[in-house]
Order: sequence, then structure tokens, then C-alpha cells
Amino acid sequence: MSILIKNVLAEGKRKDIYIVGNQIEAVGSQLDVNADKIIDGSGKAAIPGLINGHTHAAMTLFRGYADDMPLHSWLSEKIWPNEAKLTDDDLYWGTKLACLEMIKTGTTAFFDMYYHYRVSAKAVEEMGIRAIFSEVCFDHFDFEERERAKKRIEHIYDHHTGLSNRIGLAIGPHAIYTVSGELLQWAHMKAQEYGIPLHLHLAETRKEVADSVEQFGLTPVRYLRKLGILSPSLVAAHVLWIDDEEVQMLADYGVKVVHNPNSNMKLASGYKFKAEEMLQAGIQVGLGTDGCSSSNNLDMIETMKTASLLAKAWRFDPTALPAPVAFDMATKNGAAIFGLNAGHIAPGFLADIALIDLHIPAFTPNFNFISNLVYAANGSCVDTLICDGKIVMEERKVPGEEEIMRKAASAAYDLMQRK
Repeated sequence: MSILIKNVLAEGKRKDIYIVGNQIEAVGSQLDVNADKIIDGSGKAAIPGLINGHTHAAMTLFRGYADDMPLHSWLSEKIWPNEAKLTDDDLYWGTKLACLEMIKTGTTAFFDMYYHYRVSAKAVEEMGIRAIFSEVCFDHFDFEERERAKKRIEHIYDHHTGLSNRIGLAIGPHAIYTVSGELLQWAHMKAQEYGIPLHLHLAETRKEVADSVEQFGLTPVRYLRKLGILSPSLVAAHVLWIDDEEVQMLADYGVKVVHNPNSNMKLASGYKFKAEEMLQAGIQVGLGTDGCSSSNNLDMIETMKTASLLAKAWRFDPTALPAPVAFDMATKNGAAIFGLNAGHIAPGFLADIALIDLHIPAFTPNFNFISNLVYAANGSCVDTLICDGKIVMEERKVPGEEEIMRKAASAAYDLMQRK
């Protein structure tokens, strides 16, 4: 399969983009090539597909449920009791809905942490985008639960077959307050053995830090260092409550970090995310939406804007986290965290591309495309999405979208009534 996108705005200039298989073959002016599919790119801009670095995809079923609650009460009173009732059918349609929303808003890859990854992986395979699934694990400091978690993770990895190269695996110990040091160390060891990431919520709330100091005598980052968990395989979500020394620790050990500004603000977890300090220290910092129960949507374009404006507000500095930096966090930084050869529109890179409709008010006038994308637009500006060299949305139409929304809504209503 080959695709030629003609006369599209890419990195400030009108160009043609030639895709062969799942890679970008050529980028240039008036390319003289034959293609199976030709897309008229006039009136459009091409950007790398956005990468959502932290999600709980099937939690689309919880959208609008249990809003305006503190994190720990929200988890223990509303989320975990209902998650215990989830069926494979719920997870399948919840993930399909998440994929639909991400496709509609320009995301080609996401890093998920949830349950029963094979069900969600089936949904992602069908929708045509990429995902890394970190099967979430807890032990609540209980020996028997810990041993069950270990057996489940080993079984998952040992039987990870039959899926395309768009699907990857990770291990997802939930957080230091739900996972013992023994299980964290075991998960780290297994991630190293399997050559896969370790995905963890870290230093998300002030309470987490206070409890960590009381229980372990150390702040969360220092506790992980003591356990030997800090490493290039660790992808840490949130990381709000850290000091400058801990920033350097994360950099020294090559830890990757994902900022989730909308979720952090909605749950009042915090807002002083040290993006500039982390980036200056050399940390790969990406962006994520978190789950729909804590951020209510999966729109990475909105997330870029929130990240940038929030950084300016708490620093009282209008130059903080400028639009191009937020854009890089959502594209090339995310690709680096994923280990994907993506995040750029250039020959040799994966053909994961979003085409943006420039014929809308948000891009009128268009003095600065990236500025308009981050500050003026939202996910509805995405016209066409290509992932792995295949068109998954064209002219804002995704095959089967009506059925997905209907089935997901039915699953959500049924879940909340289930005893």
C-alpha cells in the first residue's frame, strides 16, 4: 500500500509526503511517484501522530461518573468497587471508545495501564492504532496477593503471541501505596529480563509523599532509588511532588516522565509540574491525558494547551513551556518514551501522521501554525489520521463509530446498575 499526500503544509512549507508500507519514503516538492491512494493536502497541515503517554483506556465507561472528588476517596469509594465488576465485554467496548476518541483527536499511540490487556489489545488491533499495555498489578502489602500478581504477570508475558507489532507490553505496578517494595523490585527485575517498560504512578499527591515519609522514611523518588527501581525502563506518571535533588535523580537514572495536567488539576493533585527543570536535566518528558474518569477526555491537543498555560501561570512567566515545547512533548518525546521511530515527518520514520484542517477559525489567520494548534485549536481540527501507513480516519469518518458509541454507552449504563 502506498499513499501520496500532495501539497500539504509540513514544517512551515508546502510539500508532498510519499508513504510506502508503514514508513515515510520521501518528503519533497511535487514528487513524481505513483501511489495507490492520493490525498489532496491543500488546506491541510501534516503533523506527527500524537502520543498519549498515560491512559486507562477502558475508563471511558466512567466518564462523568464520580466527578469532583479527592483522589484517594475517588479511588476507594467509586472507582475500585466498580472496576471489580468489569467484564471482558465492558473492557472491549470501553477501549474501542477510547480508540475512537483518540483517533478523532489525532493520537496514533497510547501507553495504557489497566486490566485484562488481551481484550483491550483486540480492540486496538481492530481500530488500527498503537498501544503499549501495562497490566496493572497490586498486592496491597499482602503476601498471597503478591504471589498471585507475579504468576499473572509471568503468564501474560509468556503467552504474549498472535498480536501485531503495533501492540507492546509493559508491567504496571500501580503506585508505592498499593504495591509492596518486594513486588516493585520483582516487577523491575522482570521488566529488565523481558526488555519492557515499567509503568508507575509516582509522587502524584501531597498525601502520597507524606504517607511515604511516614511509612518508609523517604519521599517516593528516594524510596524507589533505595529499592533499585529507578532506571531507563521506568516510565513514571504525574511526578508532581518532587524537589530539585529528585529531578536530578530521575535524570541520572534515565527515568522517563509523563505529565498529565488536566487530571492533576481536576483531582486537585497539584499543578507545579517541573517540566522545564526536567527537560533541562535531560529527562524525556511526555504528555498524557490519564483516564476519562479523571480528565474526562482523551484530547491531546487540549492537553498541550493546558500544559503550556499551567506552566506559565504558576511560574508567573509567559515564556514558560512555549507551544513548540508542548508540541514536542506530545510527539517526538512521546515517541522516544515508546521507543518508536516516530515523531517526525521525514523519510525513514513511521507513517503515523495526522492531517489538520486549516479551513477553520482556529487557523485564521495562520501566522504561526504550531501556536494556533496548541493555543487556539482542539482535537476537532483533525481531518485524517494515518497510522502504520494505513488510513484509520478520513474526512473525520471512522468506520463503525456509531456502533462503538452505542455499545460503549450501553456497557457503561449496565455496569453502574450491576450488583
